[in-house]
Amino acid sequence: MLGAPLFVGPALDSAWSQRCDDLTRAVDRLSNISYQETLILLRASFSAPTVLHLLRCSPSKDHPALEMFDSQLRSVVCHITNSRLSDSQWLQASLPVKDGSLGVRRVASLALPAFLASAASILSLQALILTDCSGSPECHFLQAYMLDWSARFGTSPDQLPPKQTFWDRPVVASDHAQVQSCLDSPLELASFLAATARHSGDWLFALPIASCGLKLRQSGCSRLTSWAGLLCPAPSPMWLAGRRSRSAQPCLQTGPW
Repeated sequence: MLGAPLFVGPALDSAWSQRCDDLTRAVDRLSNISYQETLILLRASFSAPTVLHLLRCSPSKDHPALEMFDSQLRSVVCHITNSRLSDSQWLQASLPVKDGSLGVRRVASLALPAFLASAASILSLQALILTDCSGSPECHFLQAYMLDWSARFGTSPDQLPPKQTFWDRPVVASDHAQVQSCLDSPLELASFLAATARHSGDWLFALPIASCGLKLRQSGCSRLTSWAGLLCPAPSPMWLAGRRSRSAQPCLQTGPW
């Protein structure tokens, strides 16, 4: 189905190996463009979106390649933000933008909700196709994943919702709570709440159009670095250097910002 294996085995291993190789090649080429453009392409294309069909069609929740894929994403986000992200900071960075993040989602966190949403969306069609089949077994992957989801987030409804957001929001809320539990001071909590405030991350969706004053300077890419300051309450020397350069010159190529 769309080139995605339906079962665990060598075919699935090969598919994930190819996706990891594709990401490695993409990350290497993204180093030739600006940080802002890199982040936009990474978030919208080369990260989770490029493997979403594989997550929805294949039982990949416990596949070891997910961690390899996420490790590559983490390294490029560290490069973009000039920051060494700790585990909790990377967890925050991989949340959706509206939850105080850069929006580069971890595929390991999407594997469970993506598969459940896909399976739930075809249950009625599957039942119609198999009406005349006696003793047709149910998908044991769906049963196992439902048990896992219920153990972590509570009992699921009788009518399984087909929308991925239903299954994804509890995962995001759990990661959000884990990040907040790692904050040790009022300053860190204030930084986190500022990053999660409504519309605080809207600028991340702006297209890098220099004539409209929306393209960040490549030297330091200080706006991204300052956003990393919200993600990293204990700033690194590189972040402080970005703050000093920001005070000395506008971070945009044109416009009043």
